[in-house]
Amino acid sequence: MKLQGIFVDTTTPFDHNGDLYRVKIEHNIGKWNRTSVAGYVVGGFSGEGPLLSADEKTELWKLAGASAAPEKLLIAGVDAAGVRDAAAQVNRAAEHGFVAALVEAPHYENLLAHAETQQLYFRSVADRTSIPILISNRPDATGVDLSADTMLALSSHPNIHGIVDHSGDCARAQRLGAFVVLCGAERVLWSALQNGASGAVLPFANAAPYAIIALWEAYRTREEEAGLDWQARIAPPAELVNTRYGVSGLKHAMDLNGYYGGPPRLPWTAPSQVAKREIQEAFADLKS
Repeated sequence: MKLQGIFVDTTTPFDHNGDLYRVKIEHNIGKWNRTSVAGYVVGGFSGEGPLLSADEKTELWKLAGASAAPEKLLIAGVDAAGVRDAAAQVNRAAEHGFVAALVEAPHYENLLAHAETQQLYFRSVADRTSIPILISNRPDATGVDLSADTMLALSSHPNIHGIVDHSGDCARAQRLGAFVVLCGAERVLWSALQNGASGAVLPFANAAPYAIIALWEAYRTREEEAGLDWQARIAPPAELVNTRYGVSGLKHAMDLNGYYGGPPRLPWTAPSQVAKREIQEAFADLKS
């Protein structure tokens, strides 16, 4: 399995009753299939994964597995406090064609405080899964930035294949050697690629995949001026939907660009009219 290129950290379409919107799941993946993205992370952080029931996640993975083009890699988003639950989620996703899982660090303080326990969690999950796992390093959400030493220790496990790093630390890929690093922060994508990241997992690609692909292609063809230009164009709207307005804002940007964003799941709420106008202006020259 070659983890390289741009992966969409997909949102989850809900109808106005708050149920999975199956037709729109198929619609979005069908449109992304026509781009050159490498694949999809499904049911993860941008997909409001913690707000999905076990049955909903299984249904979501089933629909994504049936809708994705054969060449697109499917990565399951997994967020569970316990090892058994996390491993069970990964193995359910494998039954529907997923080739890897992106596993979030558990969100309780005592576990995150100790590097040994962090390693035990990820190693124990990887020991129990039929497909490889990737580690999600998301310090803004967890309050803890996994150390390079912890990551290097985990890289020796045969079923841990890499990390998605949301920290913005552009040089991390250099320090981790052969361990696969995918960038999870749009604001530093160009620098991360220059420093050895093999690709990216990005929420922004839901609404404007071609902008992200253009930056990736500029990197591949060594067109630095074009790459820096795309980085400058992407950073402000990405900051808007990722930091200020979150998944609700991202879904509105998708609605503007011909994808289905739709409503978020409670307790998230739709953006205000002021926020919608700001998002519309920010995405005006980033059409799909």
